[in-house]
Amino acid sequence: MPVRTSESSQGSRGKGMGLGLALASALAFGGSGVAAKPLIEAGLDPLHVVWLRVAGAALVMLPLAVRHRDLVRRRPALLAGFGLLGVAGVQAFYFASISRIPVGVALLVEYLAPALVLGWVRFVQRRPVTRAAALGVVLAVGGLACVVEVWAGLSFDALGLLLALGAACCQVGYFVLSDQGTDSADEAPDPLGVIAYGLLVGAAVLTVVSRPWSMEWSVLADGADMNGTPVAAALLLSWIVLIATVVAYVTGVVSVRRLSPQVAGVVACLEAVIATVLAWILLGEHLSAPQIIGGAVVLLGAFIAQSSAPSKGSPEPVAGGGAEREPAARSTVA
Repeated sequence: MPVRTSESSQGSRGKGMGLGLALASALAFGGSGVAAKPLIEAGLDPLHVVWLRVAGAALVMLPLAVRHRDLVRRRPALLAGFGLLGVAGVQAFYFASISRIPVGVALLVEYLAPALVLGWVRFVQRRPVTRAAALGVVLAVGGLACVVEVWAGLSFDALGLLLALGAACCQVGYFVLSDQGTDSADEAPDPLGVIAYGLLVGAAVLTVVSRPWSMEWSVLADGADMNGTPVAAALLLSWIVLIATVVAYVTGVVSVRRLSPQVAGVVACLEAVIATVLAWILLGEHLSAPQIIGGAVVLLGAFIAQSSAPSKGSPEPVAGGGAEREPAARSTVA
């Protein structure tokens, strides 16, 4: 009995740490928009901002890529998949979709990813999921529809919706691939190495897509306007690279390993809520009553999903974040 209590305590601490990391990741990712918008308004193309973000983060993580160069031999498919889906794919499909459909609609479709993750785990991996996780997804998606005020931009563009769905599928790849190797502590690839090579692959792909040689580089030497306050463009870019990319990916990947893909996915829905609130505070963008209510519903959905627990006498639902995941998670960040 004492051993069981100790294991339960370790599992609770691991899950609590995972939830904290997932929230930190959502906060970091959510802050990218308020820093990127002034740069775009100052004259940078959105795709060029994305390239600067990913290429800058890849440069920061380059020493870790050198340190974990054995991953290229051991897990080449994982590194390529994470870079193509979790880094380049999400960005490219999302920006392509918002060129055809409203941002709110694109965000809502992209954040169908937690529901798609549930479907992947249940029907492809044939692993059980908890009802609480499913309810959390439903609430999070419904609340997100209010946050982005999807009804304000309802228009049907088949290609735009398909592109947004592509971003959602790539985000599924991000969560599923982030969880790879956690079943065995000996085989689990170091998350920092995976992120470093993922960013390198993503930067290479985005270089072809965005063609940075045509960028207005002079914008980076000037200032940008943030709701009437002048801010150095270099400072905004540093935030996007270091916080909204490096910190966001590191905390996000480690949180998936300590929780589960779908629980981390539901918590990630808070990114849109955080982005909306930060835009209200820093950019002066108005928040309506439905957006505030929707944000509360997303919070409720995230809370319900992360509080889900495995049922006794049954295989552990992957949303449970059980104690047996903890040793693998600890070994990857040592």
